[in-house]
Amino acid sequence: MKILYFAWMRGKTGIGEEDVTPPAEVTDVAGLIQWLKTRGPGFEDAFQNMEVVRAAVNQEFVELDAPVKAGDEVAFFPPVTGG
Repeated sequence: MKILYFAWMRGKTGIGEEDVTPPAEVTDVAGLIQWLKTRGPGFEDAFQNMEVVRAAVNQEFVELDAPVKAGDEVAFFPPVTGG
């Protein structure tokens, strides 16, 4: 599974992208986030306030209950605003 981090999430995690193999019990975005948070203080900080984090699976915006599986690309980013 490829994970992408954008904007300030990249700064907090210290990486822009990575390939991971989460445990088998990770089956949705929420479970993936919970697992990622266990990987260190930067990850815990990046996912501390889920009101300001959005997710996409395979380039489609999704809710936290969206399924994830091996081979997916999951992106995390703050809300996008325009003007």
